[in-house]
Amino acid sequence: MIYGRGLRGLALVTTATVTVALALVFFYAPLDADQGFIQKIFYIHVPLAIVSLGGFVFGGVLAVGHLRTGDRRWDMRSYVAIHMALIFGIAGLLSGSIWAKASWGHWWVWNEPTLVSFLIVLLLFSTYQPLRFAIEDPERQARYASVFTIVAAAFVPLNFIAVRLAQQYVHPRVLTLSGGNLPGSMALTFYVSLIGIVLLYITLWRYEMAAKSARMHIRRLRRSLLDDEALPAMKRSAAPS
Repeated sequence: MIYGRGLRGLALVTTATVTVALALVFFYAPLDADQGFIQKIFYIHVPLAIVSLGGFVFGGVLAVGHLRTGDRRWDMRSYVAIHMALIFGIAGLLSGSIWAKASWGHWWVWNEPTLVSFLIVLLLFSTYQPLRFAIEDPERQARYASVFTIVAAAFVPLNFIAVRLAQQYVHPRVLTLSGGNLPGSMALTFYVSLIGIVLLYITLWRYEMAAKSARMHIRRLRRSLLDDEALPAMKRSAAPS
């Protein structure tokens, strides 16, 4: 199966990259002058949030493929992409809350555009599975889910634009279009962490795709075997006595 090809090598590369990223976080990146050690959660929280939003867009692109071709494989790819993005998004939300509590003294700040806009996108995609499985017909289920995914994915760039246009915020702006204000050691650590989280998302996506493809293949083989066993019995019953 195509999803299993090279998966072992990808998993090893992912493990090595994440290990290097964690080593940089704990032993190379300097302590923040204001926040101290707790600031190091930034190297996990921000990549998780970025990859989560990217995963939602990825799911939307795959959904376009399903609507254009009608091939259910595109729908399955989109489903897994959103499933993984939700997991990464929840992890990003939890890590961000821990950072907020340590830094601001509150688990959540409702007047912060970055937090609220990310939460809106996450809650929007959290309705994907209930909506999908509320429809029994497989064809309609896949089609409606694809339409929903494409529309919801459009909110991701809107989320980015809204945050950038916000005039008042308390959330730190360490990454900007002009390059940000991270020192060299912090920037290196961040980008290695981001690469590690991206690879982790791709690896988990391919693992789940390989597992689902294997289950579908087994179901087809099982149905084929049952049909082969049932055919002679039907011929015998239809034969004249």
